[in-house]
Amino acid sequence: MPLTLDTYRQLGRSGLRVSPLALGAATFGNDWGWGAERDEARRLFDLYVERGGNFIDTAVTYTNGTSERMLGEFAKHRRDSLVLATKYTTLRRPEDPNSGGASRKSLFGAVETSLRQLGTDYIDLLYLHVWDPSTPVEEVLRGLDDLVRQGKVLYVAISNTPAWQVARLQTIADLRGWAPLVALQLEYNLIERTGERDLLPMARELGMGTVLWSPLAGGVLTGKYSRADLAASSPGASPVSSSPVKGESIRKSFNVALGGVTERSLAIADVVKEVAAEINRTPAQVGLAWTLQNPGVTAPVVGARTIAQLQENLGALEVDLSAGQVARLDEVSAIDLGFPHAMLASDHIRVQTRGDLKIQARA
Repeated sequence: MPLTLDTYRQLGRSGLRVSPLALGAATFGNDWGWGAERDEARRLFDLYVERGGNFIDTAVTYTNGTSERMLGEFAKHRRDSLVLATKYTTLRRPEDPNSGGASRKSLFGAVETSLRQLGTDYIDLLYLHVWDPSTPVEEVLRGLDDLVRQGKVLYVAISNTPAWQVARLQTIADLRGWAPLVALQLEYNLIERTGERDLLPMARELGMGTVLWSPLAGGVLTGKYSRADLAASSPGASPVSSSPVKGESIRKSFNVALGGVTERSLAIADVVKEVAAEINRTPAQVGLAWTLQNPGVTAPVVGARTIAQLQENLGALEVDLSAGQVARLDEVSAIDLGFPHAMLASDHIRVQTRGDLKIQARA
């Protein structure tokens, strides 16, 4: 069944209602060499909200703060109808060790910076952006809870963190009556499915909505990479210099250098292209539609530099993949769940624990 941006979804166990596609504002500003200048960023914002979109994702350091400043300017006259999500922990000042990480000082400094840059007096959703093992979990949770109690943050969430740490934080928050984590942001797409081992099941069990970054695997699922790019792609390679090249070429070169173009990823992209041709859609729309049809996903984050790219991405809401097409995509992108998941799902364990008994699974 086709979706629309105003077919809102509950974010985890919170009462917050968000669009099924979030707009990524990391492309607002050209400070990193490949984003959208102000006028184009404004058109992206307007298109998204005019279609009914209300969920916009940024971070305190995206495009060196330009992202938040532009977003705050664009959102000024409709602030209360939008869900603005931002993040902390990335270094705000290279020379200041306390301007990054998950500490209370970093947290409060980042939130005050985001409030100024966004031109608002509250943040709807605040993520811990990248896990910091050097900060005690109680310090993180108490700081987040204090901000919620002050009204500067309405909901808190987490991103890029091991599942066992997330579960630990959520349990402590519940036991102490502190603000719970209502969302988990993770990389998840047809090429990167390892979140199925622990992160996605954990989020479901602990009442957390799931928000996906890089749902098109850095553009690999759009079909713009080929086997000619394999020679330039090697895990651990240093990203290439972005100075002389513009826009898409910079982003593509960066992704190739990071090692995202492999035989496996290109084989998956080939099947995505086949399915797209069958239904007269683009590969990007098929890749996004696969995530949207996953009941464990709340909202992928889509980024765009141009109106044409955003329109294409929003078209994924109208794509209805058949069961056979989903099965083909699942098969070519399947991962080994590893221990103990594969063992627990085996027929041997089923026989040992349930035999031939008929036991209906919990809904």
